[in-house]
Amino acid sequence: MATSIRLRRLGAIAVVAGGAYTIVRNPSFSSNDRGDKSTALDTFRRKIADPFAVVPSRATQEAALIGSSLSNPLDILVVGGGATGCGVALDAATRGLRVGLVERDDFSSGTSSRSTKLIHGGVRYLEKAVFNLDYGQLKLVFHALEERKQVIDNAPHLCHSLPCMTPCFDWFEAIYYWAGLKMYDLVAGRHLLHLSRYYSAQESVELFPTLARNGKDKTLKGTVVYYDGQMNDSRLNVAIACSAALAGAAVLNHAEVVSLLKDEGDGRIIGARIRNNLSGKEFDAYAKVVVNAAGPFCDAVRKLADKDAKPMICPSSGVHVVLPDYYSPDGMGLIVPKTKDGRVVFMLPWLGRTVAGTTDSNTSITMLPEPHENEIEFILDAISDYLNVKVRRTDVLSAWSGIRPLAIDPKAKSTESISRDHVVAEEHPGLVTITGGKWTTYRSMAEDAVDAAIKSGKLNPANKCLTYNLQLIGADGWEPASFTILAQQYVRMKRSHGGKVVPGVMDTAAAKHLSHAYGVLSERVAAIAQNENLGKRLAHGYPFLEAEVAYCAREEYCESAVDFVARRCRLAFLDTDAAQRALPRIIEILAAEHKWNRSRQKQELQKGKQFLETFKSSKNAQFHDGKH
Repeated sequence: MATSIRLRRLGAIAVVAGGAYTIVRNPSFSSNDRGDKSTALDTFRRKIADPFAVVPSRATQEAALIGSSLSNPLDILVVGGGATGCGVALDAATRGLRVGLVERDDFSSGTSSRSTKLIHGGVRYLEKAVFNLDYGQLKLVFHALEERKQVIDNAPHLCHSLPCMTPCFDWFEAIYYWAGLKMYDLVAGRHLLHLSRYYSAQESVELFPTLARNGKDKTLKGTVVYYDGQMNDSRLNVAIACSAALAGAAVLNHAEVVSLLKDEGDGRIIGARIRNNLSGKEFDAYAKVVVNAAGPFCDAVRKLADKDAKPMICPSSGVHVVLPDYYSPDGMGLIVPKTKDGRVVFMLPWLGRTVAGTTDSNTSITMLPEPHENEIEFILDAISDYLNVKVRRTDVLSAWSGIRPLAIDPKAKSTESISRDHVVAEEHPGLVTITGGKWTTYRSMAEDAVDAAIKSGKLNPANKCLTYNLQLIGADGWEPASFTILAQQYVRMKRSHGGKVVPGVMDTAAAKHLSHAYGVLSERVAAIAQNENLGKRLAHGYPFLEAEVAYCAREEYCESAVDFVARRCRLAFLDTDAAQRALPRIIEILAAEHKWNRSRQKQELQKGKQFLETFKSSKNAQFHDGKH
């Protein structure tokens, strides 16, 4: 089986390697392709894993939306291209429904790309469940732990388990955290990633060299290490969107809902007026049900249906900073459940750097939230109590803010109903809103939203939800050692300063990066690097290749420089200054792919610089307190 998959994939790469990148369109599969025993799940698995498959073009997707009409509407139109919205599109498409999705910016451009990068069960919810005897919180943990395992299994190239160390500065803490995390293991049951365990102070410092032996005026007694999941969030989001497209959904980024269409008779929502933000053209898309999955902006969509709608969102700001790799060892995180002011702070290795955070404070809803200097200082001060390395503001490579859309049930009588769980509501006929929740449970949130949409629109799905065991694009056949194929079989052809094409080694760092970012499709990217002389790195010290820009423009609906630098590769989040230096070359490649004129290229450079200014690296910092 593995050999046949390998041969099919090599055949696909050979087609790509031929120079032209117009691979045969995804062949249509019927449920009878493999006899009577073939199931709908098998069919969609083959569609998404087909080595010859390419996502439909943007023009094709837009035409599918424009082609809907009052007499021939879509079953579901999804508003919002974050994790939940794309999850809804994938779920509905694999149930055999006609689905469209529109996102006014880019897939994962909002909260979904600005997460903590953890796929977690919720250790804190377990603590609340025990001390408050709250069965609802316990159910939330059970559910999140089950979904955590499925997210990792369905996209193993983009997700992995991560050990997280909790320092203990007295013996009571050591016993308390050990017992609590053993309970976390027990609740996980068969969905357990790895068993937690206690390490002595000496063992802990060997595992985490920058951990301080003395902190909070106490001496380190030891640490308890437990496991949660970690992900490349926006690449996972894009994978969900592309998987939905291969499953038959018409997904369109940079397409904004201007207004909702209502039936003149009963006032039911029957579609939306949509503006293509790239061309400026507007069109109507009709659907039996509209699903509002706009995250922090879901209230704005609800007000298009009813201008007096009460808020469902209580926005909260989560700020993160990125520091050099020497702050934390590769493969081990540090989580402090209670800092001196009672907040949770973590420090995690991520894509070769260290992410630290987070804050949880009230905020206003904006398209490009920016971190405040005092929030960045709080994070740096909090981690400095637990490290033996000097924590400096000048080490901050990037800092960003995300808006958590905490949900308020519109039927509740008080604001005490603000929840970390999700809410599904249909306040206006034909408009189903899904909000709240967290990345870990995006798949089950989508399932609940599709169930509600089916009920609202009296839809007739061909089958039940299939996404629990459905691997995303790039996952089928991927193994942790897959990068060795790239390292052994491909070279990176690149142009030198003199314009001469010179060969370069597909080194381990580049091969590993491509393998984890694109899964088995990384060979397509490697083929572009080799055959189209796009093997040069975009930024010194980072493994991102020029070939990725071309691939993402062709295969992942990358329509702007910001789409690439923030969501397709993560350079904006990892190192704002490196991202700024890479912008001109990224724009040059995208201009060749999308046939941009000089004016559009200048516009892209300006927009890219403005976007990166919202990431407060040390060079972008605005110091007001006189300390620096």
